[in-house]
Amino acid sequence: MKLARDMSGKELIKQLGKYGYTVTRQTGNHVRLTTNINGEHHVTIPRDKVLRVGTLNNIIKEVSIHLEQDKDEIIKGIQDR
Repeated sequence: MKLARDMSGKELIKQLGKYGYTVTRQTGNHVRLTTNINGEHHVTIPRDKVLRVGTLNNIIKEVSIHLEQDKDEIIKGIQDR
């Protein structure tokens, strides 16, 4: 599945909330999200206006590995705005 080319960091943070991620801290322009589903996992997201495709891809890859879900399912879930 193709990644969105216009997703902001702020929007991604909101969408990852569906998967149990919550904001634990913010340092400058970066926000750290944490989930305790399947054990503790942290992911850091830049709050840029538009995320680079590679950055978005790596974040989704980390989330899908941790949650043991298909990457395409995660992409579909976060693009349902």
